Amino acid sequence: MSAKHSFSEAEQLSIVQAIKEAEKDTSGEIRVHLDRTCSDDPYKKAIKVFENLAMHKTAQRNGVLFYLSIDDRKLAIIGDKGINEKVPADFWHVILEEMIQLFKQGKLAEGLAHGIAKAGQQLSTFFPYQKDDHNELSNDISFDS
Repeated sequence: MSAKHSFSEAEQLSIVQAIKEAEKDTSGEIRVHLDRTCSDDPYKKAIKVFENLAMHKTAQRNGVLFYLSIDDRKLAIIGDKGINEKVPADFWHVILEEMIQLFKQGKLAEGLAHGIAKAGQQLSTFFPYQKDDHNELSNDISFDS
């Protein structure tokens, strides 16, 4: 079974809606990628996915990727250079820990939505929405093949 089938259609829609909500007040870009398994370190895999999704090509280098390998229970958050230069050093780790607490309760979609909302708050602080902003990256969830 592919990673896509690990979430109901309603859960997938709630994650996409969380991305849209988080991006309303920021020029930042958020993506979610789900794999069924990950034989590599999740951070290394997330970097590869980040590059494959061309997330490093945003104008302000303010993309964020939430990577989750469902069967292996591996999670990583990758922020591009622009945002990593501005958020506190432990910012992504704090979000990861909060998400893990929800995941332990079996709340994967809620955990992702929570992390997305937290990232959106920081993005809006450092990269506020501008009237000429446009969505540079898809809000859709990407999945392993």
